[in-house]
Amino acid sequence: MYEPTLPAPVRPWSPAPQLPATAPVAGSEHDRVRFLAEVTESLAELLDTGEAADRLARLVVPRLADWATVTVLAGDGAPGRSARAHRDPARLDDVDTYLAGRVTAPRDQAALATALRSGEPVHLSGVDPGVGPESLPEGPVRAAWERLAPASSLLVPLQARGSAFGVLSLVRCGDRPRHTEAEVALAMETARRGALALDNTRRYGRQLRVAETLQHSLLTPPPQPEGLEIAVRYRPAGSQALVGGDWYDAVAQPDGATLLVIGDVTGHGVEAAAAMAQLRSAVRTLAYDSPDSPARTLDRVDRVLTGLHRGTLATALVARLELPDGDGARTLRWSSAGHLPPLLVSPEREVRVLTSRAERLLGVQEPAPRTDHEVTVRPGETVLLVTDGLVEVGRRDIDSGLDRLTDALRGLARLPADALCDRLLTRVVPERTDDDLAVLAVRVLPT
Repeated sequence: MYEPTLPAPVRPWSPAPQLPATAPVAGSEHDRVRFLAEVTESLAELLDTGEAADRLARLVVPRLADWATVTVLAGDGAPGRSARAHRDPARLDDVDTYLAGRVTAPRDQAALATALRSGEPVHLSGVDPGVGPESLPEGPVRAAWERLAPASSLLVPLQARGSAFGVLSLVRCGDRPRHTEAEVALAMETARRGALALDNTRRYGRQLRVAETLQHSLLTPPPQPEGLEIAVRYRPAGSQALVGGDWYDAVAQPDGATLLVIGDVTGHGVEAAAAMAQLRSAVRTLAYDSPDSPARTLDRVDRVLTGLHRGTLATALVARLELPDGDGARTLRWSSAGHLPPLLVSPEREVRVLTSRAERLLGVQEPAPRTDHEVTVRPGETVLLVTDGLVEVGRRDIDSGLDRLTDALRGLARLPADALCDRLLTRVVPERTDDDLAVLAVRVLPT
């Protein structure tokens, strides 16, 4: 349903007859330039195809149409998008009813195909709802059509970079005359600018899906060593920001210890996801092949990054949870490369932020020693590692974000690790966030 059913012969647009002096005109050249500048500026900032289509529809009403639809065809695995706008918001329900319930006739498809194939606008006029196979169903659909009273429609293809991928439909109602030659020219330029913005959002969306797919494919389920309960969560950024390079990892080491890693590669998109994949692989390979202290593991990773000239900057925290002693307590040793500190949640509702002196990020080529830290983790306690997407949500600074996280963790200590992660995200994170985030929780099971 790309545009209203208008049962007139389909033909490429040709200039309309000269209108009387009292008919609406396209406006002054200054007004035209200002309108086109508004179209460009309004769409340039958007990264979501659906939002861009919706704004384009609202921009052309009422200047070029009484109501309009924007349809972006599906492609490359992306869902199709559609939007509509009416000069009278009270008529939007009628537009939705009409578009959803009208009978799509071969002429509709022919009009769409003509516009997409030729790259030229197509005029449809001479509306008669009772003609041939395009007659409207009785009831709400016909009633909506009668209230809308469409008189003519101009289909303008949306094409960018040599490809047509959608249609802008401009509908005029009642006694309003069909588009003049100047108005058609303005509609074509509007569609050209709108199409470029929409194509950018489509490409952005494809990159987002590729990065997210790569991210999810690499973040494998954690092991479940005896005496431990490990849970992980990853949530991608919302549509207004690219997926980044957040990652987690947990590896059972040959000596019986459990390696815990969390990190965040700088940047966003496919490049960040690819850099994350290489860095994650380097950390787990080096740590597994030669179990060592977290600080020395990070030093070895640094040498790899420098020797391979990767140019990757990342924060990371590497930790080792040792085998239990006779009382079931375990030693947690960790070293941080500029990452957020671990949190220790005890059954007595105490939440400790295990702060330590800040040390350099991975990839920073400045010689400086790294330091190991340790703490005893007792049965029933939970170690929590997070990335800054969980702390800086709502654009908070690190300190206030950690305070909020600490408050949210109180009362969750006795929950299983999976339930703790879910409840924490519900308390702290809204549905859409500006950054992706990763969480790794390890609960030492009571003996």
